[in-house]
Amino acid sequence: MPYLTAADAVKLITTGNTVFIHTAAATPKTLVKAMAERSHEIQDIRIVSIHTEWDAPYAEPEHVNSFQVDTFFVGKNIRKAVNEGRANYVPMFLSEIPKYFRAMEKPIDVALISVSPPDKNGYCTLGVSCDVSKTAIDLAPVIIAEINPNMPRVLGDGVIHISRINAAVAVDYPIYEQQINPSSEIELSIGQHAASLVEDGATLQMGIGGIPNAVLKCLHSHKDLGIHTEMFSDGIIELVEKGVITGRHKAIQPGLLISSFAIGSKKLYDFIDNNLIVRLLNVEFVNNPTNIRKNPKVTAINSAIEIDIFGQVCADSIGIRQYSGVGGQMDFMRGAALSQGGKPIIAIPSTTSKGISRIVSRLQPGASVVTTRAHVHYVVTEYGIAYLQGKNLKQRAHELINIAHPDHREQLSRDAFEIFKVF
Repeated sequence: MPYLTAADAVKLITTGNTVFIHTAAATPKTLVKAMAERSHEIQDIRIVSIHTEWDAPYAEPEHVNSFQVDTFFVGKNIRKAVNEGRANYVPMFLSEIPKYFRAMEKPIDVALISVSPPDKNGYCTLGVSCDVSKTAIDLAPVIIAEINPNMPRVLGDGVIHISRINAAVAVDYPIYEQQINPSSEIELSIGQHAASLVEDGATLQMGIGGIPNAVLKCLHSHKDLGIHTEMFSDGIIELVEKGVITGRHKAIQPGLLISSFAIGSKKLYDFIDNNLIVRLLNVEFVNNPTNIRKNPKVTAINSAIEIDIFGQVCADSIGIRQYSGVGGQMDFMRGAALSQGGKPIIAIPSTTSKGISRIVSRLQPGASVVTTRAHVHYVVTEYGIAYLQGKNLKQRAHELINIAHPDHREQLSRDAFEIFKVF
C-alpha cells in the first residue's frame, strides 16, 4: 500500500461523517491535526471518542461550526471545551460503549487510528489501545491509519490486516507517555491500607496515578496475584518480574495480564511489545461484570472526587463541572462485589490539595453519582478503612467520619446530627 500525506489521507472524511478517534496513548495526533485543518472544507462532522491524548484542535472555537464533539470520557485536552459548551460529554459505562456504537442511528463512517507496522503477513495491531477501538474499526467502512514504528505490537483482539486500511500515513514519533510521579506520603499510607485488603491469589483491577502505584508498591510480599483490568501502567512491571503477579488462580485466561488498554512510560511500552503474557482485549469483554466475577477475589481499587456520608461516590464531576467520566468504575465495582471473596474499594486522600474534605455531608449541587451507596463496600483514606456493606445510614456516616481528616470530623458530625437527628 502506498503511503499518503496526512493532508491527503483525511480527504476521505466528507461532510456529514461520524469519525472515531483512537484512544489514549494511541491517539493519532498527525491525522487529528490534519482533520482539524480541513474544517473550512467539511461540515456536520460528529467526533466520537473516549479518552484521547495530545491536543484536540477540532474542539477549538474556530472549528465549532464544523465539528460536533461527543466524548465518553473527559480528559485534560477536552475538559475546557466541554465545560464551555463547545464539546459534549456522554455518560456511559465503558463496557456498554461498543454496544452503543453498533446501535448508533448515524453509524461510524471513518476511524482514525494508530497502528504498529505490518508483520510479514500484513497484520498490524492497535498497539496500546484496544478498548472500544476494536469495535470502531469493525464498524467503520473507512479506516485511516498512522503506521508508527514506535507503536508496540500487542497481542489480543486489536489485530487488523493492512488490506483493511483505506489510507496509510507513515509517521515516526514517540507515542504519548504518561508522567509517573513518585508516590507521596499520603498516597503510600492509603496504599498500605488498601494493600492490607488484598489477599494472596487475588485478581486486581486498578488504574493509573499516585494511589494505584502506591498500592502496587505495597504488594511485594503477596503471592500469585492476577491482573484483569480495563487499563494498566508501569506499576505492574516490577511485580511481574518478581513473580508476585502470576495469574495462576485466575479463571479468565489464567497466567495472562488482561486489559483493554495501557498507558505509561516507554518502559511499559517496551514491556508489552510482543509480550506473550499480555493481552489487550475488547472492553466489552474485559469490563463485563459477568466475566469479571468469574475470577477469584477480584479486588477493584478505584478513586473518587468526593464521597458523601451515605456512601454515594462522585467520581466524574466537580459540581456541575465535568472533570472526567464514568469509565469502568461501576463495571469493576459490581464485578468485584459478585466475585467469590471479591472486594470493591474506593481509595481517596481525605482532603484535596487545598485542604477541602473529600468526605462530605452532601455532594456538591449538580455533582453526579457514579457509584451508588448500595454498591460501595470499602472506602480507604490515609486514616484507615471504612467498611460500609450492610451498615445502616448512621453507621455508614460514623465509619466515614472516622477516616475523614481530623480537621473536618467535628463539622461532619454536626452535619450528621442535623440529618439524622440522633447520631
